[in-house]
Amino acid sequence: MLKRILKQWDIQLMVLPGLVLVFIFSYLPMYGIVTAFQDYNLFKGISGSPWVGLKHFEAFFNAPEFATVMRNTIVISLLKLCIAFPAPILLALMLNEIKNMVFKRFVQTVSYLPHFLSWVIVAGFAGSLLSTDNGSINMLLEKLNLIDEPINFLALKDYFWSILITTGIWKEIGFSSIVYLAAISGIDPHLYEAASMDGASRIKQMFLITLPSIMPVVIIFMILAIGNLLNAGFEEILLLGVNPALREVSDVIDTYVYRVGLKNYRYSYAAAVGLFKAIISVGLLTIANAIARRSGNSLW
Repeated sequence: MLKRILKQWDIQLMVLPGLVLVFIFSYLPMYGIVTAFQDYNLFKGISGSPWVGLKHFEAFFNAPEFATVMRNTIVISLLKLCIAFPAPILLALMLNEIKNMVFKRFVQTVSYLPHFLSWVIVAGFAGSLLSTDNGSINMLLEKLNLIDEPINFLALKDYFWSILITTGIWKEIGFSSIVYLAAISGIDPHLYEAASMDGASRIKQMFLITLPSIMPVVIIFMILAIGNLLNAGFEEILLLGVNPALREVSDVIDTYVYRVGLKNYRYSYAAAVGLFKAIISVGLLTIANAIARRSGNSLW
């Protein structure tokens, strides 16, 4: 191993800046985890703050908002996993079937662009579309005689999860499909020619060749998605769910940590909730990886 590293020292050297950045920004801040077990005092610092054991974890589990926060986090994450995760795979499969290269490039460019917009712009765009005052969606529904008066979509709890998932898919579907398109481009074209000579239709080729060929990539991304199951989102939920009337369906772990832990200067409490989420995420990642290993595809 050492001989191999020394032999490739020039290539290994290129990895060094990335490792240094990961160490500085990902590993060094982990020292702050200990504040979850302290009553952290800003002036006394970590070394001078008193230890309180699991006090902040118990406070979170006994908090009146605990059930609501966990329900919202899990439901939103599962909706993203079931709806948003397969969306780029479907788009990649559909783009692969387009033979007109000009149209294909146009669709790809249009679908990639939203990824480069910040959530502030996307939330503003959604607000304009769904506004009760000349909002395009309300105007369209009124023209079609589907509603009698404008609906305030962004103030009603019934529509929040749908709006959140839809805007998330619109923003990331194109960029996320790049990986799957790259995987599809690596499939041996002789497989399609052989299937075509055997009389397989394009649909059958998709299910019998394309999907099985990209399945290792899909499984790897599925493992990562399950590991991030409790990361329901922060920026998009904070911006789209800014109305306090939506808190019952929009408050997730990340927004709860920001609202209760950081805005109220309860740093130890925020660290405890964040650590709880991290431990659950590591557990989910390990279980998903163990299950995926049976199919021969896993992260480790």
